[in-house]
Amino acid sequence: MKQRIFMYLFVFTALLVLFQYVNSKRIFEDINNKLTAQKTVLEKYKDSVAALQDDILKLSHFNLDRNEDAISYFENDGYNISELIPFIKDELYKLNEVKGEHPIVPYVASEGRKMMINTVKMLNHKWIIADFSDGEYWGEIFLTYEITQDKQLKFNLVEYFLYPFDR
Repeated sequence: MKQRIFMYLFVFTALLVLFQYVNSKRIFEDINNKLTAQKTVLEKYKDSVAALQDDILKLSHFNLDRNEDAISYFENDGYNISELIPFIKDELYKLNEVKGEHPIVPYVASEGRKMMINTVKMLNHKWIIADFSDGEYWGEIFLTYEITQDKQLKFNLVEYFLYPFDR
């Protein structure tokens, strides 16, 4: 009788160990498959991030914030770039508040509207591009700017265009 109990316990233990082994192996394979899938996704995301960083680098090429020579130009004159860039943009946006037609945008707005500068991008220490709109018509302008000896900001319109309007 004692032998039968030990044999049953042995068989039960063997089945339990076999069950644990098969279950653990299945769980281990599942985790490995998930890890492999995650590594694939991670590589895909790394490639995407690298491509986006390349795009950012290309897009920021003509940008005052990344142009060391243009920054040095202002710093040599004693200006703080982190204060000067927002100041120049704000001065350009303030021209939107002038009564009547916009002093820089060379186009007349449609009836009951006003041409306003929407976006400003400073290319370097001398050039700015901006877009303007009155809500119906829109276009872009190319400006030069300078800070005079008496610390006055002066804008000069160089080139401009208005996109065709299709109705």
